[in-house]
Amino acid sequence: MRPIKPASEMTRDELAAYIDYSVLKPEFTTQDVKREARTAADLRCKTVCINPAYIETVLPIVEGTNTGICVVIDFPFGTSSTRSKVAQAEVALEYPIEDLDIVMNYGWLRDGEIEKVAEDIRAVVDVCHAKGVIVKTIFETDALTDDEIRSAAEAAIAAGSDYIKTSTGFYTGAPKHGERTGAFDEMVALMQECAAGRAKVKGSGSIRDKAHFLRLIDMGIDRMGVGYRSVPVVLAEN
Repeated sequence: MRPIKPASEMTRDELAAYIDYSVLKPEFTTQDVKREARTAADLRCKTVCINPAYIETVLPIVEGTNTGICVVIDFPFGTSSTRSKVAQAEVALEYPIEDLDIVMNYGWLRDGEIEKVAEDIRAVVDVCHAKGVIVKTIFETDALTDDEIRSAAEAAIAAGSDYIKTSTGFYTGAPKHGERTGAFDEMVALMQECAAGRAKVKGSGSIRDKAHFLRLIDMGIDRMGVGYRSVPVVLAEN
C-alpha cells in the first residue's frame, strides 16, 4: 500500500501506526513485558506483539489506548501439528486481540508439500476470521530461496492469510541471501511482488535504523515488526 505522503513528512503517530512492537524474548520477566507494553502504548504503536502467556498481563495496559495486541503462536518454529496450532489460536481468541501471527511450516514447504502447508494455515485462518482477527503468516525468508518464497506466498494467500511476513527474527541457520537478513529492501520488494495486491506485507527482522524504516514505508510496506530496542530509534525526532 503506497503511503499518502512521504514517510519523512509523517508525524510520529503516523509512523508508529506501522509498528508491531515486538516483545518476544523468552527470557523476559513479567515486569519486562509490562514495561515494554507500556512503552508501546505510550508511543501509540499499532500493536504490541507478545507470546500467548502474557495476554492477560498486557490487556489492562493497552485497554483504552490506540495500541492493540498481536499474539504469536507456534513461534518461532511453526512445527506443531495443525490441531495444536488451532488449539493455540482458539485460546488466544478467547481474548480481545487484533492480530495473530503464525509461523509457516517451512520444512514442509521445502519438501514441496504446498497444499499441506496451505491446509495447515487455512485451519488457523478460519478460526481467526470467524472472530474478526487478522492473520499474518511468517515465512522465515532467511531459510528460503526466492522460488520457495514465491511458493510460500501462493500457499499463504490460498489459505486466506491477510498478511505475508518475512521473518521471526529468531532463525539461527545460514541465511539463503548472503549476509542480508530479515526485511532488507530487496526482500520486501520480492514479498510485495509475490503478494500482488492479494495480501498485505509485513517486514520483520533487521529493521534497526530510521533510514531503513522510512524507506520501507515509501516502498509501500503495510506493517513492520520492530524490536523493543529499535522502536525508539526508528521513531526518533530528526
